[in-house]
Amino acid sequence: MLPRSPIPAGPAVLRPHEPGDAESMVLACADPEIVRHVPLVPAPYTAGDARAFLAELAPAVWERGGAAFAVADAGTGTWLGNLDLKPVDPFGCAELGYLLAPWARGRGVMSGALRALAPWAFGHGVRRLEITAGVENLPSQRAAMAAGFHPEGVRRGAIPRRDGGRDDLAAYARLPGDTGERVRSYLPGLPDGRLTDGVAALTPLGPGDAGAFQKMMTDPETVRYSVPPVPPDPADTETRCRHAGMWWLRGERAEMAVRDATTGEFAGHLQVMNVVPPIGQAMIGYSLLPGFRGRGLMTRAVNLLCEWAFTATALHRLVAGTDPANVASHRVLERAGFSREAVIRELLPAADGTRHDDQQWVRLRR
Repeated sequence: MLPRSPIPAGPAVLRPHEPGDAESMVLACADPEIVRHVPLVPAPYTAGDARAFLAELAPAVWERGGAAFAVADAGTGTWLGNLDLKPVDPFGCAELGYLLAPWARGRGVMSGALRALAPWAFGHGVRRLEITAGVENLPSQRAAMAAGFHPEGVRRGAIPRRDGGRDDLAAYARLPGDTGERVRSYLPGLPDGRLTDGVAALTPLGPGDAGAFQKMMTDPETVRYSVPPVPPDPADTETRCRHAGMWWLRGERAEMAVRDATTGEFAGHLQVMNVVPPIGQAMIGYSLLPGFRGRGLMTRAVNLLCEWAFTATALHRLVAGTDPANVASHRVLERAGFSREAVIRELLPAADGTRHDDQQWVRLRR
């Protein structure tokens, strides 16, 4: 069995649970974010649930060869959260699970706890540590990356939701040979969560945008120039909007909603994709709802994106591909400082089974 000695963790300490933790646990587990992202926690969470965890569930983890720590304030010893190391499997792999009280968030408490626990676990024979979190649970994923856990993929339909559906899980892992340094995204978040010039605004695409996004993507003009030129299934659109935050956090792509800066209304979509860090290049793509066309909104949005990309990231080249017949898109790119660079013959599939050339554009860091 693993030792139950406390482990210092920066502003916190990892220690075995105590009976006095129950009251704080009940308060924390009423938090909507815990209810939403940790479906195995009973809802509502009662004092009886807390007592059962402290008297039965946590001791059972220790008895099976794992560890169930309370994350407590280093100064006062007050309970702030839970951090469990599941029993090690036959291959030396172990999964971590955690939750943090709302009043302890935003101070690096959980990332510090993970950084402290990892070398302790490796020192006791664990060969691989794994973390999974719901794809929309970005705070949990940020904590994992801050503690040196690397993104590895997505486990589809791996966890039940309270409504009876199934959720995808984002997977992260850390090995004994990893440095443990923060895993930084190639695509940092937007300052204050948005970009705006007072007319157009860009915000991260999210689950609440799925309906408007689907409406935009079924517009005939949008479908005509989409790749492939077919409207998406609504379920695929919902998945895209739910996964968008995870993709951005991992530096894989940045999906943004284009909005009217005054009303906040969804006007369109703008993305950074096909990110190639070794050469500092990425591709952009965009679409606009019919009611917002002809107002210069997308030109403003593309300019905002380019200024952010060349200021906040290491990107040197932003490229865009367009159908030669998509004159409206050409005008957006010209006004946003892009220049024609190449024609890739018969790259784009058309709805009638033919193939169209792709006119490529570029804007460089200056």
